Parts: sequence; C-alpha cells; structure tokens
Amino acid sequence: MSFSDWKVPAAFQPKPDEYEFDLDGVLGSVLYISSIVPETAFSAATLGTERAGSAVLIRDNGLVLTVGYLVNEADSVWLRTGEGKVVPADVIGIDHTSGFALVQALGKLDCPPLRLGDSDMIQIGDDVVMAGGGGRLRAVAAHVVARQQFAGYWEYLLEQAIFTSPSHPNWGGTALIGPEGDLVGLGSLQLEQQRGKGITENINMSIPINLLKPVIEDILATGQPNQPPRPWLGLYATDMDNKVVVMGVADRGPAKAANLQAGDVVLSVNGAPVVELAGFYKKLWALGPVGTKLQLGILRNGRTLEISVVSADRNRIAQNPKLH
Repeated sequence: MSFSDWKVPAAFQPKPDEYEFDLDGVLGSVLYISSIVPETAFSAATLGTERAGSAVLIRDNGLVLTVGYLVNEADSVWLRTGEGKVVPADVIGIDHTSGFALVQALGKLDCPPLRLGDSDMIQIGDDVVMAGGGGRLRAVAAHVVARQQFAGYWEYLLEQAIFTSPSHPNWGGTALIGPEGDLVGLGSLQLEQQRGKGITENINMSIPINLLKPVIEDILATGQPNQPPRPWLGLYATDMDNKVVVMGVADRGPAKAANLQAGDVVLSVNGAPVVELAGFYKKLWALGPVGTKLQLGILRNGRTLEISVVSADRNRIAQNPKLH
C-alpha cells in the first residue's frame, strides 16, 4: 500500500482567514482512501485493480463516505488520516443510483466527523472548498459554476449535479465543503467546460449530499437502498450531434448478449424516439423493472435494425466485498 505525495499549488489552496468556519478543523475530517480489487472483478477492466482517492468521516462510530467506484468489489480498503494514522476498513454498501458508498473504519481514526449540510441550498457563485485527504495542501478554494443535469456514459444520471472551478487534480471522493463548513457533496468527475472560442477549462462534478440522506439507513442495514434497482443494459454511450452513440458494451451485460456494438446509434426505445442520453435513460427506466424486454431501434452502417434486450440488475454481476 502506498499513498501519494501530490500537493495542490499554493495559489489554489484555501486560506483560513477567508472562511467563517474552522477550515483546518473541517479538513481534518477528510481522509485518504485506497483499495485493492481482484483481477476477476467485473469492474477491474474499466476501473483497475488499485484505486485511490478521498473519503469523509461522517459519524463518530467510524462511518465513512466515499464514491462507489473507489471501493466497488474491493477485497481490501485502507483509510489514512491527515495525521498519518492508517486503519483498515470494510465496504458496507454502494448506492449505484447516486454513486455514494459507505465504508466502516475498523480502527479508531482520532478525527472529528463532518456534519452533513443541505446541498439544495448551494447556488451558482457560492465559494466552496474541494478537499482531498491531507489538509490544506490537498484542498482547492473553488466556486460553484453550475447546477444542472448530468448524464454519464455508464447509465448514470443526476438531476442537480454541482459543478465547481477550479478543478481539484485528484477529484475522486473529495469533500465538497459549503459556505457553512459542512459537507454538501462528494467529488466524482473532472470534465471540460467551454469558456470561449477554442478555450476550455477543467471543472469538477460533485454528487449532492442530499441524495444520501433518504438511503443511508437502508445501506447501513442491508448494504443497498430499499428500492428497486434501475434496469441496466451494460452499454457505454455518449451524446453526439443530437444522437446517442454506443461507445462500447460491458462484458457479461445484456447489451453484449444482444449483440449491440460500438458505433451503433440508438434511434428509439419501444418506438419512442431517442435524441439525447438523459432522455434515453429516462425512457429505459420508465418501461418497467429489471427483467423487462426492450426493443431498441438501432442505426448500424446505414441500416436500421430492431434489437431486443432484456434489462438486468448490475448489482448481481459485481463481486460482493469481503468483510473482516
């Protein structure tokens, strides 16, 4: 196990006198997290077998919040505090709808939990902090640049994602700390935003913390939210010129079994036209529970095809984590 020594450039680090809360005290709740995933795991091909990022202590009993992709199917998980203390941890469960994961520390962390805030109150222009494990040296003074829908290529959709700039260089699991010094989101991605003709900048996308509140007790009790899983096809797709284009398909997924291919254009779902990724997902999820048979209209090499696909539960494909 190794921990990175990267640092945020001094010009981008938050300054304590610019905030009305105890900045260093709040940053002490943010941890470094690393995990090892078996090579046989379903997610190993896309996410790798060695993963690292950040996590946040949210309860006195050692309950830690992070993003699911850092610990999905992990055999071993380790947490490190800003003071350098390292403890093992167990994965309690993952909510694939939001992207959050809960982890239980198996030793005393000796740091305070961070209070959950209200992500609905976060507005464009708010000054926030994107914090990785390691205090000010691994935190970015940022501001909110957008609140809007985000559709991810892996069959993922957030209605009110939080976008911030400047970007944190190691964004996975970073704590999005709001103006009141509480946790209002968790960093998930780095994206590019157009600033002008030929000019782009990197921004972070964070998952709003309010998505955790309705499901946290369910995950603690059973390892997953007490709600039906979203139907899953196992395809990777993107928006392109008002079309939804398949970039690839997941091994062991329904899309591969149905012979969907990279380059296919999705024209319709059960006859309803598809022109953008978010709309495609909403149509898919509205047609019925896991196991529903769908008819996809596909354009392939200039020919229109009808392909039948039976949706599945992605949770049944992933390997269960090992508990100590």
